[in-house]
Amino acid sequence: MDTQAIIAAIDLEISNLQKARAVLTGVVRASAAAAPASKPRKRRRLSKEARERIAAAQRKRWAAARKAAKPAPAKAVKEAAPPAKEKGMSAAVRKRIAAAQKKRWAAIKAKKATPAKKVAKKAPAKKAAAAKKAAVKKAAPKKAHAAKTKKAAPEKTAAPATEAAPF
Repeated sequence: MDTQAIIAAIDLEISNLQKARAVLTGVVRASAAAAPASKPRKRRRLSKEARERIAAAQRKRWAAARKAAKPAPAKAVKEAAPPAKEKGMSAAVRKRIAAAQKKRWAAIKAKKATPAKKVAKKAPAKKAAAAKKAAVKKAAPKKAHAAKTKKAAPEKTAAPATEAAPF
């Protein structure tokens, strides 16, 4: 296609679009002209006398409401109403709680009063080994004696493994 022909087609399309736009804006303008522009509404003002009448009527309503809501004489209400229950714990419950708390504090104070066991310092390894050997030597004659008595006396059967150890 020739470039001149393309440009002519584009110009034709542009003119068609401009006509369509003119038609549409003309319609919009015509409808806008048909509807009158709405003015902001003016606020209505009441006269002084009208405001006084409304205020007087409202005062009358309030007085009637207060009169209807007025309580009966105080003495009649007190006599008719049962004594209000006091919320809270009963004396027995308070005593139980106090006794339990005293018991807890006594246990805590008893723990603090007993001195903690002092942990013995461990001797160096060489000294500990020497002390252990000496203890073994002292116990050796007793073991030999125990071995002789074992042979003479019949062996007792071991407790079955299924028994639970007492705690």
